[in-house]
This record gives sequence, C-alpha cells and structure tokens, in this order.
Amino acid sequence: MNTEQYIIIHLPKEQWKNVPIPMRYTTNEYFDVKIEKDNNGFHVDFIKTKLNEPISHYPEEYDFPDKLYQEHWEKAYAWGVVEENEGKQELVACIETFPEDWSNRLMITELWVHEKLRRKGIGHALMAVAKQQANLEHRRAIILETQSCNVPAISFYLQESFEFIGFDSCCYSNRDIDKKEVRLDLGYFPRKNRVNKEDIIIREETQKEYHKVEEVALRAFWNKYHLGCNEHLVVHKARKSDVYVPQISRIAEINGEIVGVICYMKARLQNGDREKEILTFGPLCVLPEWQGCGVGGVLLEKTLELAKQQGFEGAVIFGEPEYYPLHGFKTCDNFGITTIDGKNFDAFLGIELTEGGLAEFGGRFIEPKVFEELSEEENEELTKSFNTPAKQKFPCQWD
Repeated sequence: MNTEQYIIIHLPKEQWKNVPIPMRYTTNEYFDVKIEKDNNGFHVDFIKTKLNEPISHYPEEYDFPDKLYQEHWEKAYAWGVVEENEGKQELVACIETFPEDWSNRLMITELWVHEKLRRKGIGHALMAVAKQQANLEHRRAIILETQSCNVPAISFYLQESFEFIGFDSCCYSNRDIDKKEVRLDLGYFPRKNRVNKEDIIIREETQKEYHKVEEVALRAFWNKYHLGCNEHLVVHKARKSDVYVPQISRIAEINGEIVGVICYMKARLQNGDREKEILTFGPLCVLPEWQGCGVGGVLLEKTLELAKQQGFEGAVIFGEPEYYPLHGFKTCDNFGITTIDGKNFDAFLGIELTEGGLAEFGGRFIEPKVFEELSEEENEELTKSFNTPAKQKFPCQWD
C-alpha cells in the first residue's frame, strides 16, 4: 500500500525518552499452550483456539507500561511516524531496536501502530527499517517477543518471515498459561547460507551492465555510513579515470544475478623524492541479501591473485577493520606507511602481494583523486537514475 504520506523518521532519545506507547489490542483467538511430560521428555503444543469472548488489553492494566528508550535498553534506537496535533508532535507509530551484541542479534523491543493507521502498510515499512539495520550491522538474526493471545501481532510477524524460536511460560506471572498470555519468541534470519565457490562466477563487467553494477554498489552501501551513499558514484567515475584498472576489477555473479563488485585503481606510495605505484580498491560491495555468504571473500581472493600475476606488489585501502584482516590485511603501521597527513588507525589497511612489497618502501599513501572529486550535486543527479529507499538515520552511521 502507499505509505508515502507517512514519513518514518528517527526519534532522538533526548526528545522521546520515556514517552508512553499506548499498546492496545482486541483478539478473538489465542494460542493454547500445552506442555506434557513423559519418560522420553517433553511435548509442547501451540494450538490456535477460539475464545468464548474477545480479550482486550490496554496500557492501564500494567504496572510497567511500554515506553520508548527505557533505562534498561541503554543502546536502543527508535524510528516512528509523527503527526502535528495542536502545535505538538504526536507519536502515531514506532519501532525500537536494541543490539544484543554478545550474540550478534538485533532485538525489537517495541513495535506499535495507532489503530487509525493499521492495515496501511506502516508496520511493514517500520519492520523494513529494522531489517535494514540488521543488514547494515551484519546481525545474524532479529528477535522479538509477543504474547500467545496477541494473534494479530503473531500473524503480522509470520507474514514478515519471522519464525517461532521459543517460549517462556512464566514470564509475566506464574499463571501465564491459564491467563492465555504466554511469552512467545520469534526470530527473523536475514543471512543466506555460505555459497560454494564454484557457484560464484567472477568476471569482467560489460558496458551494458554498468548501470546494474552501480546499483549493486548503491544498494550495498545505502545508509551504511551516511544518509544515502556515494559509492555508486565512485564506480561511475572510476571507469572514466586514468588510474582505473579494468583488467583486475571484477563482478561476482550467482545464477545470472550480479551480486558483487570490486573496483581497482592505481595509487602511490611517496617516500621522500621516491614514488612507488601500488593498488587500492573501492568499493568492494555485495548486495545486502548476499552479504555474509562468502561472496566478498571470493572477489578479494580472485582479484588479488590477478593483481599479483600482473606485477603489483601491494594494495592499501580504507576499510572495515573487522573484515579485511580476515583476508590477510594488516594495519599500515606494520608496513611503515601513513596517510598523507602522517596518521595511522585501525581502518587504514594494507596487504603485500610480494614479500616486502609495501614494508620495504613505506612512506605516505597517496590515494586517487577520484575519491576526492565527489560533489554532492553530482551524486544526487546520478542517484535519480535509481529506485532508492528513503534516506534514513541508523546508529552505525558516522554522522
């Protein structure tokens, strides 16, 4: 359904902390929970059952009503739909997430849509924001809880591809089963299984695929580090630059679909009055639905081997410090290399393709000018040629 009139925005903690969420619903059904024990273990059944009379639940029933940014969710992040009402902002829909870092899962702590806005696609749009956050942060699952009597919510979550993952029969009281209010846990798993290397075709792009390849870059980085992204512009401009290395740059294809891309360019090390030509690359990107499946690793492995065969001795990049060391990269201080202004940090990484290829030269890294010549106007114009999601704030962004 058309949700364009309902704009989802980030809800800043300083403004929305402890704002009540008026959760209320009525249901004619519930999931009857039966637990039986025998000599072989336990048998648990969840049977959808009609109620003799409808059950309604309201915020006023509970000692601890739902609120945004509660103290125990210290790292929570929320989005919602807000309406102006007599000069004040009124919350009419929201979703709140919390990163369960120890298990690398994302928890949905709140999801609510006002009765007047239900069945308009807003719940789906809010859930899409949480799924995008999970992808951007490489979370292995999204989890949430609901009650066995909240059949409308359960039906919605199942439509959103959530699965039943567990229950707690005494979460709210010692009589949850009798009260028909058992906590049910559901999970969504965004990652595909790892792909066999032989199923990934690594090849050069063709000219007619340029726009599609740029779209892969856009989708891979959209809202990741900033609102929107400009990595698709980097790909677009790199091809036209004199430092582009097409004989090494490659795309990854699975079952006829372009799912990844890596673009190489020549860069320089400068040490006093001496210079050395090396490689850099960017972006290396994989479609969100294929991230975590090994595609990026195969692209790196195949293209770095090509680079070595063509005589390049090393590559230096600015990249994710949690990812690239898994593929042989080290921080540049290991090679005596600094940025152009003499700095080193965890995201400044390099790899030697021949022994001593970087360390025996050292110096300052001079990246291609194409990374500096990315105007906002040019980026906006190119972005118009793609069907993009909304620009949205996420906690992983740098600004």
